[in-house]
Amino acid sequence: MLPKETITSKADIADADIPEPIAVVYRHPDFIVIDKPIGISVHKDQQLSGLPDWVAQQTGDAKLWLVHRLDKITSGLLILACNSAAAAEFSRLFQTHKIEKHYIALSSGKPKKKQGMVAGDMAKTRNGSWKLCRSQTNPAVTRFHSVLCEPGLRLFHLMPKSGKTHQLRVAMKSLGSPILGDQRYGDKTALDRTYLHAYALKFEYRGEKIAITQLPSSGKYFLRAEVQRQLVRLTIDCTTD
Repeated sequence: MLPKETITSKADIADADIPEPIAVVYRHPDFIVIDKPIGISVHKDQQLSGLPDWVAQQTGDAKLWLVHRLDKITSGLLILACNSAAAAEFSRLFQTHKIEKHYIALSSGKPKKKQGMVAGDMAKTRNGSWKLCRSQTNPAVTRFHSVLCEPGLRLFHLMPKSGKTHQLRVAMKSLGSPILGDQRYGDKTALDRTYLHAYALKFEYRGEKIAITQLPSSGKYFLRAEVQRQLVRLTIDCTTD
């Protein structure tokens, strides 16, 4: 089992300023894809500038448009449009579920099932949290499979088919395997991060098929040898359907 420990999480540190350059993973004339670090909100929150403004300063772009979101505690691939036309096109692609998203997560809990699908409506509870319901009126749908890395540590490959708030975190909790380090939906013990990472994006943009992957670069459990071996084995088809 994983040891109990209390470490100040980067996600708990006020991000009044973004301390270091954001890595640009992919560059297109109409958009860029960055590797968003943990602990940074995509919105302004308490920051003087929002993340798109900060990245634009780094890249020299006049303006960048936020076209989708990642939670503050989530790292990984985030698309920023370089012009309003591209922003409108990505809005259409996300609304029509034409962008395939892949996440990876770690958990210390044994799931009710090792692979399959989690589906159900989501209802808001107290303190801004959400819960999964049995009803299927407008369900959050997540496909997943998992593999044991070492005793007490399992890697999940998560493929959301909808884009609900906290969807993956709630799905993992419903499986009995809350995401490692997720203090809202799991154990209250603080770790060095919440172990959820936006790993891959696949989509077609104006006739061009694009597939991008990015492994996590932070988090001591993501960097464990057996987790790394399983991540190397994790393959995402590099051609869109």
